[in-house]
Amino acid sequence: MGLTARIRTRDGWAVSHAVVTVTDMTGTQVLRAEADGDGVVRDTTALAPGAYTVIVTAVGYAPAASTAIVTASGRAEIGTVTLARQGGTELPPPGPWTIDPAHSSVGAVAQHLGISSVHGRFTEFSGRIEIAPDEVEKSRVDAVIRAESIDTGNGMRDTHLRSADFLDIERYPEITYRSTGLTAAGSDRWRVHGELTLHGVVRPVDLDLAYLGTGSDPWGGTRAAFRATTELRREDFAMNYNQVIQAGIAAIGTTLKVELDIQAVQGESLPQA
Repeated sequence: MGLTARIRTRDGWAVSHAVVTVTDMTGTQVLRAEADGDGVVRDTTALAPGAYTVIVTAVGYAPAASTAIVTASGRAEIGTVTLARQGGTELPPPGPWTIDPAHSSVGAVAQHLGISSVHGRFTEFSGRIEIAPDEVEKSRVDAVIRAESIDTGNGMRDTHLRSADFLDIERYPEITYRSTGLTAAGSDRWRVHGELTLHGVVRPVDLDLAYLGTGSDPWGGTRAAFRATTELRREDFAMNYNQVIQAGIAAIGTTLKVELDIQAVQGESLPQA
């Protein structure tokens, strides 16, 4: 008997300080419970069968409300409740924002041997976001990645990726992205249109962007968080090397899934450590 629920952010992180309040159809509160460190709520209070309103709140997040039906067993299983960051349906304040590499990640995933994945990341990059004050579609982003900073956790593989077979860092030390426009895909989601320069080839590449919210940091600044994804085909950037193993299976997949988790600090520069 009782109530169970899992409280998560949109990206699947636990919201450990969430509070669940349950009221009956008269508006009377019948239960109040807090999530544990894993974002899980378990309460053994017996509830009479019927319909209830469940409200989930947490500091920094917009409240979420839903209706729950309590069965004859007195149990209400709410399932997973997803909370959006407070202000997540709005855009960051206009003006310049500087990407913080220490709290951001630029990653890529490639298929290996047709059965598993290899995860890599670039450890050196910088960028700037300019939020347009009136027409958001005119906002811009520019980013530069040091190609030699590729890290897959295997030194031999990383050396090969830096070679002329792949990134060819001696000839093309930088990977750059420059946006050309934005298209709204929801209240807090955007399609970023831009040009990616990789391995000496310039191609149009769109990013699926989610704005995760804005908040204060411990250094007196304001930060905005974004998550973006896209897929690239290696052959589009003249990286055609591959090794075919038995049964015609390529050792390395032809498609790369790119995953970006970005924190940007409001202003022209990062705070001094």
